[in-house]
Amino acid sequence: MKKLALALSVFAAMSTNAMAEGDAAAGQSKAALCVACHGADGNSMIDMYPKLAGQHAKYLEKQLHEFQSAMKTGGKEGRMDPIMGGMVMTLNEQDMADLAAFFASQTQTHSPVADVPALGEQLYKGGDMSRGITACIACHGPDGKGTEQAGFPMVAGQHANYIKIQLTKFRDKSRTNDLNGMMQDVAKKLSDADIDALSKYLANLK
Repeated sequence: MKKLALALSVFAAMSTNAMAEGDAAAGQSKAALCVACHGADGNSMIDMYPKLAGQHAKYLEKQLHEFQSAMKTGGKEGRMDPIMGGMVMTLNEQDMADLAAFFASQTQTHSPVADVPALGEQLYKGGDMSRGITACIACHGPDGKGTEQAGFPMVAGQHANYIKIQLTKFRDKSRTNDLNGMMQDVAKKLSDADIDALSKYLANLK
């Protein structure tokens, strides 16, 4: 609970002090460079890239800031990604806000997967007390839509492969920009089978 409270306070401060007001119409005109990986409306056709459509604007904006921060600090801060890092270096505060507003205004498409292990729903809704794994529902909600003001992203309907990649990165600490290390704490306790099951379950959530 202490980590959750600290995460909420950090995100609230960041939201009020660092983020501009976005214009979705302006963001649409700026999104041309995003189309190849994320699709014209934010529904990527390549499952290693996330669907941005319908994602919380503040979360999207935060990620853009942190991709840029990683490039400026050589990976010491933010979220390192060679592709996104190069894309965001020319963006200013308003550009990021506008892009986030545009993609947040779009509607996510559903790409269900077959053969979802029962373990996925079990971990998402109840966690695993014996291994100290917190239920995902605590932060991301019963429908996987997260909470914008708390900084928890929508995970429902995301590509299973993308979720799998990110959980693995949190587990091996190659991604460390989660609020107060919360995702790293959870992911380090997940097995490959856990990650596979959760990824498929989340992809099927509407």
